[in-house]
Amino acid sequence: MKILHLTLKKKWFDMIASGEKKEEYREIKVYWAKRLLKNYDAILFRNGYGEKVPSVLVEYKGLTQGVGDKSWGAPIEKAYILKFGKIIKNDNN
Repeated sequence: MKILHLTLKKKWFDMIASGEKKEEYREIKVYWAKRLLKNYDAILFRNGYGEKVPSVLVEYKGLTQGVGDKSWGAPIEKAYILKFGKIIKNDNN
């Protein structure tokens, strides 16, 4: 299984862990293009750095570009939109 690892702030992490938020946003920049324009099976979201931090593994549904939901943290301008589905594993300590 190919997994994309992303670290999030608590607010956005909690919304994903609860199942409320179904997409994540990243700026359209070369850095993110190199990371996101690959085939992934899942996304592992972590709330912080270190060995024992809360994490949620979600099914990856694909990548698009556009303007996302502002209430979910989308930037005002066009961004990469990572779509995800069901929660595979929730280690939300």
